[in-house]
Amino acid sequence: MNICHVNLASGFSGGERQTLQLIKQQVREGYQLTVVMNPKSDLVKEVRKLGCKIILAKHFTKMHSKKITQNCSLIHVHEGRAIYWALIQHLLHGTPYIITRRIDNPLKNKWLSNLAYRKATALVGLSHEIVSKLAEHHSSEKIFKIPSSPVSYPVDQNKIDQIWNQFKGKFIVIHAANILKHKGFDVTVAAAKLLGVKNPRVQFLLLGDGPEREELERQTQGLTNIRFMGKQKDMGSWFAAADLLIHPSYSEGLGSVILEAMVAGLPVIGSNAGGIPDIIEHDVSGLLCEAGDGKQLAQQIDLLENDKILRRRLQAGGKEKLKQFDIAYTASLYKDLYTQIASKSV
Repeated sequence: MNICHVNLASGFSGGERQTLQLIKQQVREGYQLTVVMNPKSDLVKEVRKLGCKIILAKHFTKMHSKKITQNCSLIHVHEGRAIYWALIQHLLHGTPYIITRRIDNPLKNKWLSNLAYRKATALVGLSHEIVSKLAEHHSSEKIFKIPSSPVSYPVDQNKIDQIWNQFKGKFIVIHAANILKHKGFDVTVAAAKLLGVKNPRVQFLLLGDGPEREELERQTQGLTNIRFMGKQKDMGSWFAAADLLIHPSYSEGLGSVILEAMVAGLPVIGSNAGGIPDIIEHDVSGLLCEAGDGKQLAQQIDLLENDKILRRRLQAGGKEKLKQFDIAYTASLYKDLYTQIASKSV
């Protein structure tokens, strides 16, 4: 099967890593792939290793020709700007396209965005929450739920030892995300303030950077149990060194970092918001706290730090839950969808 993937993001974050995961799996399965990407993204470097046909487009209005997609069954869109590239290619040359939506925000009420979603043959949401947002504006017959699959990272034992030596004797809790308002870092700070006295063994390490960092650092002046470590690339080593991952977001499309932590064998706590409950079944594959509730988060962290048996049970539950997010399984769901669309096109 010949598919054209489009991701025009300039960075290389969770969405791009998930796009790469699917592309790698499809290459293993013998697909012929064309990949349209932003030349600024590190995704280009990774896709080059796979032998796919590469099209570099700095903007969604660039690099349109019949030749690019004439042998493709469809275009698969993976992020916001790419929907307009697919729309233009469809209007010019008739190639059908599907959109994978990764965020749980309401759809934009703008004419171009509305047109792009309306013209798509199928809409895919990563979680029940995203699917429900799509269903507010589009027929359920063209909406499908297919989750993303976790990425695993290499591990550097020297880096792990360095982290352990720096925080010797501590129960290491990591919160890894861009430091944005909706990611719930204020909830982590509130939990850290509560546990500073109650359980000084807990050490919070915030892995990320962003516009909220300066204010949060001001709020945590004088606290010794919370550290801002900045943006990290060596996530495999951080997962291996940590005892717990927390992700108390106010909204979340799915929560790829939770899946990545579970792959690494970490117990997890996430908020009961967005797509996170698709991953975390409370007290089975992790713990759920209410969004914005720092007191409850602190209680759950304290509980896990003191209960090794519970941690092991949640780790086992997480491992079982991951079967629903395995890349071979999610790729098979996309294959079924591609085949359905290709047969209708014929």
